[in-house]
Parts: sequence; structure tokens; C-alpha cells
Amino acid sequence: MLKRNRQKKTSYRKREALLISRRPFITVKPSDQNVNCQLLKPTPTGDVVISSVHSRELKKYGWKGSMNCLPACYLIGFLLGKKSMEKGTTSAILYTGIDAFTSRIAATLKGIIDAGFNVPVSEDILPTDERITGNHIAEYAKILKGDQEKYNVRFSQLLKEGLEPEDYPSHFETVRKSISDNAMRNTNKVI
Repeated sequence: MLKRNRQKKTSYRKREALLISRRPFITVKPSDQNVNCQLLKPTPTGDVVISSVHSRELKKYGWKGSMNCLPACYLIGFLLGKKSMEKGTTSAILYTGIDAFTSRIAATLKGIIDAGFNVPVSEDILPTDERITGNHIAEYAKILKGDQEKYNVRFSQLLKEGLEPEDYPSHFETVRKSISDNAMRNTNKVI
């Protein structure tokens, strides 16, 4: 049992506190290219997945940007929050395990909260709306616009997808509205 502790694979102190609380919990796993986010419920026989979102799901809603930037992380959290609320869960806690709390996890958490989910968190640790909407990316693109070669190299993937980096904030709002509208349609079908 303590082998996983020594190998730094599991923090049993955090895991025990999570199991004692008996509350649903959220895990966020960012990688170099994608982000995976799940809402789970602990049971004696193992954790049960209530809902799950992978960053590739954003393409269904028209997302053309990076799959692991702050705006994408926010949208992943927003989508998970909407999906989970459709299934009747409205509150949870964040479980990071042995992972560090990063800005991408904070952005995902802000998306979950903005979807209407109740998660205990301090507002001070959440990113600003300017960072969430991608204004920092648009501003950086405007600065690089003078050096066209550097601009094309830095934003090659976005340009290949047909998205001008200066349009990140408006593109973000379009996708956010698409997720919200889709959630409303699904809610109306259930009723």
C-alpha cells in the first residue's frame, strides 16, 4: 500500500480525506496537447465516472484554437459543468492528487463554476476574464503582426485552422454560446 506513496503515484492523505467526504469530485489532467476533465463519485468498490470531457470534444462546438490553452481549459470546464448538471449533479470538490494546482486547472475550475456548479474555491486564485477569453493571445498577435514571418511561425496551427489569432476573444464567445445553447436544447428535451 505504501509503495504507491513512495513512488509518488498516490497521496493517501488526500485520498483518505476525499473518501471520507463522500462528495463527488473533479479531476483535471492537462497534457502537452490536450486536457481531460472528469466528475467522479467515490464508492467502496472504486470511483464511478459521472461525466467526462476531453478537449477534442470542443471541435464539435466549432473550436479552432489550441486544445490546452487557458480559453480551451475554461471551455472544457464549462462543458463539463453543463453535462454534469444535466445528470443532476450540482456540486463537487476539486481533487488534484499529487499534481500541482496550475493556471490551466484554475481556468477549468472557473469554467465549471460559471456553468452553475458549486465548487468551494477562493476567487483570488482564478484567472481574470481577459486571460480566459484569450485577450492576451490577441494582444501578442498584434505585437507580432509587424514581423510576418515570426507571426506565421508562431500561429501556424491557428492560421491552418482558419482562425486569425486576433479574433481569439470573439471566437471564444461564439464557442461558449454554442455550448450554452446546446445545453439548453438538451435540458428542454429532458423536460
